[in-house]
Amino acid sequence: MRIKHLVGTALGTTLLLVTAAPAVSAAPGAAAGTASAPTGLDRAELRATLDAIREAGMYGTYSSVRDGRQRWTGASGLADVDTGREVTPNMRHRVGSISKTFTSVAIMQQVERGRIALDAPVTDYVPDLFDASDADRERGDAITVRMLLNHTSHIGDYVLGAFPSLAQNSTTSLDEGRFRSIAPGELVRLGLAADATGRPGAQPGSYSNTNYVIAGLILEKVTGQKASTYITRHVIDRAGLRDTSYPRTAHIKGPHAKMYESFYGIIDPPRDYSVYDMSWAYTAGAIVSTTDDLNRFYRTLLTGGLVSRASLAEMQRTVPVEVAPGAAIDYGLGIYTLDLPGCGRFWGHDGGVFGAGTISLTREDGKRQLSMGWNLMKYQRLNADGTALEPSPIDEAINGHLAEALCPTPGTGEEPGAGSTAGSGAALKSGIAAADAGRILPDGLLGADLSTGSRPVALNR
Repeated sequence: MRIKHLVGTALGTTLLLVTAAPAVSAAPGAAAGTASAPTGLDRAELRATLDAIREAGMYGTYSSVRDGRQRWTGASGLADVDTGREVTPNMRHRVGSISKTFTSVAIMQQVERGRIALDAPVTDYVPDLFDASDADRERGDAITVRMLLNHTSHIGDYVLGAFPSLAQNSTTSLDEGRFRSIAPGELVRLGLAADATGRPGAQPGSYSNTNYVIAGLILEKVTGQKASTYITRHVIDRAGLRDTSYPRTAHIKGPHAKMYESFYGIIDPPRDYSVYDMSWAYTAGAIVSTTDDLNRFYRTLLTGGLVSRASLAEMQRTVPVEVAPGAAIDYGLGIYTLDLPGCGRFWGHDGGVFGAGTISLTREDGKRQLSMGWNLMKYQRLNADGTALEPSPIDEAINGHLAEALCPTPGTGEEPGAGSTAGSGAALKSGIAAADAGRILPDGLLGADLSTGSRPVALNR
């Protein structure tokens, strides 16, 4: 199969799964407002749309949805396709690039303490990473901490360097690296050796995991602690997350599903990668969590429980960041925004690692939330000439559950009179059904699962 072009695009932004707003029209002024947003949870419809993902071909998925004090959590499908073991709600799951929000919060806490300045050059903190040559030093002097966090540094990504067989349309590197430990400094070296994607500070930015590895090393330098130790104590514990951690071994502690990677049919049948040394993802994507914990984390963040209001405002200052040629998202500092017409503005992140995808979105008032995970990645198939991905019914089903969770159709479990605007859930769902380009989630070519969606669309354009 001819997939080199697709793989090259995919590897440009790993650990992220692109989200994009559906192409539907809102009533004037309703795009980001929450006053008329639908309220309430239709548990039967949430259950039905989650089951639809399994029926479309996904192995297993789990979801937690919240609206104010109402909560729903569910699971559907298999955790182990060989034994028939079923998934259960709140299984532990590798969450990929959602880890970046945790790292950004830790950096902002140090900004508040005066130990880090967002607009200071990174060489003020980690000069040794840029001392290979005068050109490297000049490059480091031009890149600020802010540029790392909003992906405008234009440092290349390290993932293809860490898994080189992928450039030859082979997944051999994935298996060879299963128990490999790779130092963060080596990840940075690979990223700096990759082609730069532009000049520091230029917009649109270019998504790169290397940025968040450097951010983790800066955190270690200013705190004198391992980044994972600091983030555990001051972010995870502070948010009250009981089932969230950095893995200490290749194994996930506690109940979890197997995590299957297909790589567009190259791995057939899909192979389990739930046992994997995650040092290759470091502070860019190594965290394990649950859907309930992710909802708690983003709710705590957006309501002022982890950083000051001033720091949160900095995190929510977005710039366009390119995630594939011609496609950009509005990205802040470790968090991005998604406007759903008539249902409000949502903030969050998503991510993927080998065999596991996750998304977590929270309305800006902290009241409406969805976090969900699934355990089969790059399930899409290539077209006949190997240049694009065929549409997958799994994508359509995931979109349906996201729409029901975040922007439900009026008259299905909501309070009377809620969500009556033209841009609410009904229009959202019809837009998903009618427009192939108008997906909440594109087809998936990106992600630390090494792919991001073959047809991502820009947010808020």
